Amino acid sequence: MTFTEEEEVITQARRGWLGAAALIAALILATGCGSSSSKTTTTTTGSAGASPTTTSTTQTSTAPSGGAGTGGGGQASVTNYLSYIGGKAGKANPALSPVYIGFVNQQGGQQQIGPLATTGAQIAVKYINAELGGIDGHPLALKTCFIRSAEEEGTTCGQKFLADKSVSVIDEGAVAIGDQSFLSTIGTSKPVLVGVAVTPIDGARTNTAILFGDVTHVLGPFGTYASQVLHAKTAALVYPNIAGITQGATAITDGLQKVGVKVKKVGYDEAQTDLIGPLTSAGATSADLVIPYSDSSGCVNLAKGLKQLGITDAKKILSAPLCLNGLVAAGLGGDFPIWTFAIASSLFGDPTDPGMPAYMKVMAKYGTPAVAPDPWVIVTFGQVLTTAKFLNELGPGHIAPQAVLQKAKAFKGPQALGAPALDCGKYPTAPGICNDRTQFFVYKGKHVFVKGAGWLQPPS
Repeated sequence: MTFTEEEEVITQARRGWLGAAALIAALILATGCGSSSSKTTTTTTGSAGASPTTTSTTQTSTAPSGGAGTGGGGQASVTNYLSYIGGKAGKANPALSPVYIGFVNQQGGQQQIGPLATTGAQIAVKYINAELGGIDGHPLALKTCFIRSAEEEGTTCGQKFLADKSVSVIDEGAVAIGDQSFLSTIGTSKPVLVGVAVTPIDGARTNTAILFGDVTHVLGPFGTYASQVLHAKTAALVYPNIAGITQGATAITDGLQKVGVKVKKVGYDEAQTDLIGPLTSAGATSADLVIPYSDSSGCVNLAKGLKQLGITDAKKILSAPLCLNGLVAAGLGGDFPIWTFAIASSLFGDPTDPGMPAYMKVMAKYGTPAVAPDPWVIVTFGQVLTTAKFLNELGPGHIAPQAVLQKAKAFKGPQALGAPALDCGKYPTAPGICNDRTQFFVYKGKHVFVKGAGWLQPPS
């Protein structure tokens, strides 16, 4: 993909999203600490499936309960992108040969977990080439491949990148469908760097580095927040039966069980719109904690169902930030669900986050109000900056798959727009995982987020 083509893709994304975007957004997932066991009841009934986007600004205040302090990476936050990637101020030299990053994402089909993940990566590339000198003067470029709806499309993307000798590293966006076949096709031939992995498949691979964490390690810790902050004993978990979401629901359940919370979970068909039944079956009206877990397409129906049942206490409703989306806000009359959100990266507009001003400055110039706050844009922007960091450290003449992988595995952070410290290889059964921390914010409405807890880690 040429630089001009990247700009065109971004333009098309803006056209598609600007009309729908209405508010702001945050970022992904939750965490915890503790132990014990509990019972889980699972029911399947017979809605969800679309994508994220957002806009505006965020006001954030800090609550003492659950952990206060600065947001983002705190004093370790990345505030200077030029020094972070080891770049040289100025434009990349278009006369030099490009340095390529492969980029794969699930988008264009009915189920889209993070279609704007690609936009975040493209904005990062554009910024790096315009102001950070590319990769030692060479222009940086993406070679993209998209999985729409079929598992075998993952094989196609894997074969494409495997055959392309100009691609030494692949960055992955939000991929559930086709992830298994994609990674199996790549094997160990080339490293795959991931922001947030939506299935546990990536983490189990030796050739991956998941910089912001995966569903098992940053969703499972809902248990810590439930136990240490809410002191919950029971939980109701409701979710659509779609790829990527079902795995996350399992991780949430496991985390809650580890701290002794009794969980009743109910999965429903993604075409179902009236969710009173699933919520009631899960015991949402009497549970200490209610978890509406969906991609953005199911959030409106879940929020309406909770409201109809009279469940409105934001502190007892916990979710991932996929519902912090302009389409969701529009469907709810102009605002996001008044819930608590778990976030494994920086929160857009968080005034307590030292790393946020640098991101907002770049987005004001190269992004739009519609895409800048989107969870996946934040993640992939930081992810591509880190990939560029590794490429600069190696130098264009020395970039090779194993060399990039070694750089990624040795990286201890801080991660731009992510956790203050990373530990790739901490989990023997999930060697690709580099982060298991997250922070929590209670949304008060009208762009106001209150800090619910600082960076927590999974139950042990």
